[in-house]
Amino acid sequence: MRSAGRREPASPRRVSAASPEGTRRLAARLGRLARPGDVIALVGELGAGKTTFVTGLAEGLGVPRETRVQSPTFTLVNVHQGRLPLYHIDLYRIAEATELDELGLHEYLGGAGLCAVEWFDRFPEVAPAGCLEVGFELDGERGRRLTITPHGAVAAQRAREWLDERRRPRQPAEAHRQTKGTTGARRAR
Repeated sequence: MRSAGRREPASPRRVSAASPEGTRRLAARLGRLARPGDVIALVGELGAGKTTFVTGLAEGLGVPRETRVQSPTFTLVNVHQGRLPLYHIDLYRIAEATELDELGLHEYLGGAGLCAVEWFDRFPEVAPAGCLEVGFELDGERGRRLTITPHGAVAAQRAREWLDERRRPRQPAEAHRQTKGTTGARRAR
C-alpha cells in the first residue's frame, strides 16, 4: 500500500504465527504498545486473519473479554472501549473514496484511539503518512505470515518496539523492580 505523494515506507519485516491464537497474541503485544492516534492498515484476502488480529489488539488495549470483536463489514465501524478506544473500520463494502467522508473516516484517523482499518489498501490515497501496514497471507491451514511495513518515523518506532519485544528473553518480575538500597533509608543507631 503506497499513498500518493508520500515517502517510501521503511523496509518490511516478516513474522509468522502458527495458529489464530498466535496471531491474536502477536496483536495483543501491539495493542499494549498502542498510543492515541496510531493507525494500523490491515491488508489481506477474506479469511486471512485481519479480524483475529483486531481481537488481539482489543485484548492488548484491555477491552473487556466479554466484548465480542467481529468484522464491521456491514456496520463499517465498531468502537470498543479499553485503555484507548479501538476503532475497528472495514472498507470492504466502500465503492468510492467519496463515501469515506460520509463514514467520517478522517474523524477517526489520528484521533484519541487506535484505528485498525481493514481493506485500507483499496484507498491508499487517504491512508495517513504514519500508518503501520500489516499484510496477511495464509501459511498452511492455520498459520499466517504477516508482513509489517511502517510508513513514517512513528510507525517505524512502534514496529521496532513491537517486533523487537518478541526477541527479548522474559525476565522475572523481580528483575524489573527498582531497589532503593540504603539511599534515603533511616539507619538504626
